Amino acid sequence: MTTPSSSTAPTTTPSTTTSTTTSTHDLTVDGLGAVPVTTTERGQGRTYLLLHGGAGPQSVAAFADLLATSRDVRVITPVHPGFAGTPRPQALDSVRGLAAVYAALLDELDLYEVTVIGNSIGGWITAELALLAPQRLHEVVLVDAVGLDVPEHPVVDFFSLDLDQVADLSYHSPDDFRIDPSTMPPAQRAAMAGNRAALAVYGGTSMTDPTLADRLPATTVPTLVLWGEADRIVDPEVGRAYAAAVPGARFHLLPATGHVPQLETPDQLLQAITPR
Repeated sequence: MTTPSSSTAPTTTPSTTTSTTTSTHDLTVDGLGAVPVTTTERGQGRTYLLLHGGAGPQSVAAFADLLATSRDVRVITPVHPGFAGTPRPQALDSVRGLAAVYAALLDELDLYEVTVIGNSIGGWITAELALLAPQRLHEVVLVDAVGLDVPEHPVVDFFSLDLDQVADLSYHSPDDFRIDPSTMPPAQRAAMAGNRAALAVYGGTSMTDPTLADRLPATTVPTLVLWGEADRIVDPEVGRAYAAAVPGARFHLLPATGHVPQLETPDQLLQAITPR
């Protein structure tokens, strides 16, 4: 599946809550070649892999701090190649490819009993990783995941929305999370544009894979599906479909929460993720 080789250059960045270490891992993945992946680590203990959505790695940073400090665990947050200004090899152009990259990362780090938590496209990657590398995993948590094609409940065409519309559909209380792009420095605007371009490459405009529904029943990793009841990017019926497709999966609805619980209701999300 993968042939990992690594060149890791750690640097330490201070945090208000816990120290973080940022490293670059040069992986070699079958069919993709060399793939550099940047990761940040926090805490110590059993390992959690936290996969961000289209909003980029900053959308999970605060929750990673919260998880590491409140549960006394090790939290690894990778940057999907192409996000936050990182390089993306041309051959890496699908969510299944990203899952193969993270399987290679777990191989390189020789990690077992890992809990993987993924939001939005990160949840889709998580579902694929559970199919690809179950031997490395303890549990997976799909948080408002895209990827599953439910014809009556399509994912909203994110690329047709402006930032105000994204906020309206992403949050239970959107006015608390609106972004004014005119106040952003040019580098931040460029990073957002790069994130959007990478998201389009990996997920396409539909943000689904029509083959996923037929493959999910082969999942053997314990699966928890968490969904914001006010998510209007990908509505809760998609979450229920995920839970119905994965043998033994549990479904839990998060009240007063939209598409990104780690930003809107982090304490509620933390309580739903119970270490086992």
